[in-house]
Amino acid sequence: MEYIKSEGLSLVRVMVCSPEKEYFNIKNTDEHNISEIPDPEKAKKQHEMLRETMIGFGVDVIDIPEMPGHPNSVFTRDTAVITPRGYIRMRMGLPSRRNEGKWIESHLEEMCIPCAGEIEPPGTAEGGDVILAGKVAFVGMSGRTNFEGVIQLTKILESMGYQVRTTEVPTPYLHLGGAMSMVAPGRILSVEGIFSSPFFAEFEVINIAPGDFVSGNVICLKENRVIAHDGNQMAISKLEKFGVKVEAVDLSEFIRGNGGPTCLIMPLERRE
Repeated sequence: MEYIKSEGLSLVRVMVCSPEKEYFNIKNTDEHNISEIPDPEKAKKQHEMLRETMIGFGVDVIDIPEMPGHPNSVFTRDTAVITPRGYIRMRMGLPSRRNEGKWIESHLEEMCIPCAGEIEPPGTAEGGDVILAGKVAFVGMSGRTNFEGVIQLTKILESMGYQVRTTEVPTPYLHLGGAMSMVAPGRILSVEGIFSSPFFAEFEVINIAPGDFVSGNVICLKENRVIAHDGNQMAISKLEKFGVKVEAVDLSEFIRGNGGPTCLIMPLERRE
C-alpha cells in the first residue's frame, strides 16, 4: 500500500487528537512553546468543526486521546512523517515533546503502518518541516529541525526516489509548513520573499505577502480545495482569486498554541 506520495492529492485518512484536558493543563507556556493558554470550550468546538469539515469531504478521521502531560500532542503532524513506504520516526526538536514520538508510533503500529526510517541523535526533525510533492520532497531546516536531521531525512527520502530540496526556515515561521502548503499536485501556496526561485522549479506558485507564522499554512482536501484558518484572510482572498475553493474554519485557539491547520492533522493516506 502507498500511503502519502504528495500533499497535493485528495485526503483520504487522517489522525487527529482532540483537545480534552492536556492542551489546557499548561504550567509553563515557554517550556511547551505555547503563546497563550487556550479557552477549553472554544478549542473543543473549533476542533470539532475541523473534524466535521473533513468528514464532510469523505475523509476518514481517526481521533486518538491526548498524551498525558503533553499539551502539544494535539498537534499530531509534527510527530511523524507518513511516506509512500510508511512512517518516518521523528526526533522532536522541542525537548518537552520528545516523548511524543513513541506515543504516536504505538498508534501507527496498531494500524499496521510500517516504519520507513528514523531520525537518530544528534539529529532533530519535526513533521511540519517536511512536505512531499510527488517526485519532490521539500525539507526545511528550522529551530526544530537541525542540520543533522536534514541530512538524515534527505538520505531516507532519496532512498524512496524523492528529489530533496532543502531550505532554511526564517523567523517567525516555526516550520516550513507555516510558509508554504500544497493546494494541488503541482500547485503551491507560498509566502513571498522567503524561497529562492529554483526551490519551486516546475511548480505553479500562488504567492502571498508575508504575514504571521502560519500565513502559508492550509490543509489540502483535494485538488484546489483547502481548509484555512478563517483569520487568514490574506491567503483566503488570494487562493480564491486563483480558483481555489476555501473552507474557512476558526482555529484561533490553536494559533494561541503556535499551531496552524496542518499541525492538527497527520495525513495517513492520500490518493488521486
